[in-house]
Amino acid sequence: MIFWGKKPAIAIAFAGMLALGACSGSTDTAAPDPTALVKTAAVATGSIDETITIYGAAENGSVGQYTLSSPIEAIVQSINAPVGSNVKRGQVLVRLVPSPASKYELATASAGTRTTNLAYARMQRLRADGLVSDAEVEAARAAKQSADALRASLADRSGALTLRAPDVGFVQMIGAVPGQLVAAATPVVTIVKDGDVRARFGIDPSLARRVPAGSYVEITAAGGGDPLAVPVQSVDPVVDPQTKLASIYVLIPNENEIGAGESLTGKILLSSNASGLTIPYAALLDDGGQPYVYVIEKGAAKRVDITVGPRMGNKVSVTKGLSAKQQVAVDGVTALEDGMKVRTK
Repeated sequence: MIFWGKKPAIAIAFAGMLALGACSGSTDTAAPDPTALVKTAAVATGSIDETITIYGAAENGSVGQYTLSSPIEAIVQSINAPVGSNVKRGQVLVRLVPSPASKYELATASAGTRTTNLAYARMQRLRADGLVSDAEVEAARAAKQSADALRASLADRSGALTLRAPDVGFVQMIGAVPGQLVAAATPVVTIVKDGDVRARFGIDPSLARRVPAGSYVEITAAGGGDPLAVPVQSVDPVVDPQTKLASIYVLIPNENEIGAGESLTGKILLSSNASGLTIPYAALLDDGGQPYVYVIEKGAAKRVDITVGPRMGNKVSVTKGLSAKQQVAVDGVTALEDGMKVRTK
């Protein structure tokens, strides 16, 4: 049977399915690529100064330190300038008196001098009479000279028992007390010349070898105040067994009120590059010890491995891998991947 005026129901349903399928196909689109929002900064060109911070303390300089000893065995009679006293040149510090043994030694030497002088005079008379030889006279003369020298030495040392300050300074150490017996050459008093202060700073041995000749240290005292720039006196590369550090020494000018024992902080310039490259520290990433950054080019992030130099505050110097004016990501970098599309803030 043929129907000319109406479509069969199945035909109508099939047509509807085709239309629905066609409609669904027209709205199906691919998922968009991920896009990151980042902030960038340009690779900068400028002077790069590698400066390190070192720590140390002021100490008495060895050039202006004097230790006075007892010239003979003596007894401490009085201490006229106790530890910490400020003293003037020639001021009496300690008075000593000869010990009984020293008095006996001086008396013996004086007696020996008299005896050898008389013996020499006698030999001269006998030689004039032809009774002794020239050799015997010469032996008597040598004995006389030896006895005279011994007595003179003891007399001079016995007369130097008043210990006086050789220069302006302060008393650092007293090694005896009144009434104490001190042996000859025993240190009794130490004074430090006024203004003779140096600073000693600890530094990593590998960096100590890089300190340029003619360098300066910018010193700041623990109590604050304006920084003081002083030249490096010497660099001692020998490692201290306790601190494991080498040492840098500088002299403190007399007009600066820095005392021995005061803690100090210093800064020293190791190198300077007038045309170096820097990036913000926030741009720096690390992959197993390999530093890298993301360079933003044509709306995409590109990983670039770099070689870095010293850090200067919130900047890092770059010695290899980048060129001036390139844009590197500094914000949102942890979400980036190589080749990812980006939008900039």
